[in-house]
Amino acid sequence: MKIGVITFPGSNCDRDMIYVWEQLLEQEVVNLWHKSNNLQNCNLVILPGGFSYGDYLRSGAIARFSPIMQQVAGFASEGGFVLGVCNGFQILCEAGLLPGALLHNSSRKFICKNVFIKPEHANSLITASLNTTKAYKIPIAHGEGKFYTDQETLKNLNEKKQILFRYCDARGDVTPESNPNGSLQNIAGICNEKKNIFGMMPHPERAADVELGNTDGKEIFRSILDAVAV
Repeated sequence: MKIGVITFPGSNCDRDMIYVWEQLLEQEVVNLWHKSNNLQNCNLVILPGGFSYGDYLRSGAIARFSPIMQQVAGFASEGGFVLGVCNGFQILCEAGLLPGALLHNSSRKFICKNVFIKPEHANSLITASLNTTKAYKIPIAHGEGKFYTDQETLKNLNEKKQILFRYCDARGDVTPESNPNGSLQNIAGICNEKKNIFGMMPHPERAADVELGNTDGKEIFRSILDAVAV
């Protein structure tokens, strides 16, 4: 599988993502600069975390205009797989490739800690091999991670099974107390209706190496590989 990881000015998780896919999962990886007009025939394009353009206007609002995003939109419209993590998720929402928006955390504070998320279903590339009863420990690091959308869109997300993950406690219970940022219905990740564009706020690449004492995030990436291999 050939993975493309985009670097925007201000990205700070691109090297982490490349390391996991290249060194731990042994896949071919190319680093794509945001001004590029060529996705180099990648099978999966990843928008990593960070602070694109310093979040000076609104998280992801400027990065959506980078030249490569036209290529990403075209790639996705043809069924290509796209994953946005944290700031990447924000960019996908700002670009209209995923519904909703990521607002300031309810606490109005930047939050950096381990949280638990539970897969909502197993009918997407990113969740196909995951245990829907398990709580996966994945770190978050964001100031604007509160998922919000209108009620009609929220209803559609639920009915069309576009919710990927919900914040939960260590036992897998989805509770108000386990919601770190105030996201509607504890939503931690979603996909589009065609289920080829994925966005999530937690950082699986930061929980993929035994040296970090946690490999729950690696299982999410493995799910992608397993599904593509079928």
